[in-house]
Amino acid sequence: MEEFLYTVCGREGIHARPAGQLARKAAQYKSCVTVEKDGRGAQTSQLFALMGLDIRCGDSIKIKVEGSDESSAADGIKRFMTEHSI
Repeated sequence: MEEFLYTVCGREGIHARPAGQLARKAAQYKSCVTVEKDGRGAQTSQLFALMGLDIRCGDSIKIKVEGSDESSAADGIKRFMTEHSI
């Protein structure tokens, strides 16, 4: 399992649009991607659960990636989130 911490920098946090973008990016990989905040987690494939984490600008979240391509998936997702200011 790969995991990393990320501080959300998008003004609106992770609402519908960035959640959808993140889900599409994660779907490009075989690994399961989970986002955690304050002890609660949601898989990126579960948009309503992901939005229900109420992730706001400045919040620190943990991204966990588990599967056959976890290393490349973690790198790709981290780069994607940084480049798209999520």
